Amino acid sequence: MDKKTLRDIDLTGKTVLVRVDFNVPLAAGRVVDDSRLRATTPTIEYLHARNAKIILVSHLGRPKGAVDDALRLAPVAVRLSDILSLPVATAPDCIGAPAATAVQALAPGDILLLENVRFHAGEEKNDPAFARELASLADVFVNDAFGAAHRAHASTAGVTAHLPSAAGLLMEKEIATLSSLLAGADRPFVAMIGGAKISTKIGVLTHLLNTIDVLAAGGGIANTLLKAQGRAVGKSLVEDDKLDVAREFLRQADRAGVTVLVPVDAVVGPVGDSQGAGSVVAIDRVPPNLMIGDMGPQTVAAIGTVLETAGTVLWNGPLGLFEEERFAGSTRALAHALAACGAVTIVGGGETVAAIEAAGVADRITHVSTGGGATLEFLEGKTLPGVAALDDA
Repeated sequence: MDKKTLRDIDLTGKTVLVRVDFNVPLAAGRVVDDSRLRATTPTIEYLHARNAKIILVSHLGRPKGAVDDALRLAPVAVRLSDILSLPVATAPDCIGAPAATAVQALAPGDILLLENVRFHAGEEKNDPAFARELASLADVFVNDAFGAAHRAHASTAGVTAHLPSAAGLLMEKEIATLSSLLAGADRPFVAMIGGAKISTKIGVLTHLLNTIDVLAAGGGIANTLLKAQGRAVGKSLVEDDKLDVAREFLRQADRAGVTVLVPVDAVVGPVGDSQGAGSVVAIDRVPPNLMIGDMGPQTVAAIGTVLETAGTVLWNGPLGLFEEERFAGSTRALAHALAACGAVTIVGGGETVAAIEAAGVADRITHVSTGGGATLEFLEGKTLPGVAALDDA
């Protein structure tokens, strides 16, 4: 990459401010999914081995610039300490006297997790004064929060105006892996893209037409494509105002020689009956009073056959309403098919990562990206502010 990394800076004995993405789910005061914590441990351990004083800064949830006790980072520090087998101290704030006092107490190799940076409105506004105060705690800034790199916030971009900066090991790995997809992935290159709205992903879908060979569409995106083809989809989630966008995308895919796979059968059920069972119908037999909640078994089998010969597979977005058991079949089955295929496999997006973890196959995926929106924007060819702001190599 064309930005400095940890290996380009002498960090021995330095006080290092590390932006991490610890925006993890909590329940009953405990971390439910610690995958983002584990992903950043190589950077923390690298700094610890060099006797750096390590200051971690992260957001959690959307407190909108005000203190929210339910979004404090203390439970994250507890879980991180367990993972690292090292003590992780906490500070009652991320700036001001409480933060400065906590930093002053650090010895070489110590780790401190500041309080939720989004408790201050200046974070999301990228307020220069807030960024300056945050930067005043350290000698060097390291950004290891790829999942937040698409945000031009004070702790991702603003602090770089005041400190030497570099990418962390996770950030470096994410950029290298995703860049390889755009530069020359092994063929055939298959993208499985799901999610509720085609409007949120049309940019990346269109950009990927320059790179992929096959697109397997699921979720509400597939419903909108199906309706754009003139098919009746009952009460399914559809963006009716994006049907022209969907038709144009299908025309572009045809011109690019990209095969677009949409469901040939579907699992349908009543809207709102999450406890009921779904039933399988052909895609041209969707009852007008039911909704499509998932791909059917014929569609899953067809995509599975494509995966068997794929060279590279990118998966972003669940392929059905997998949070409801009646509509979880395709996401679960294709998670196992993805793990079993011989391709280079990349999975991104919080719900998709949750799906492969629920299926027990995360350790068989080549690269599990910590980015959701950041992954999509990078693959769309957009510049990520949190990366662009770092010092050039």
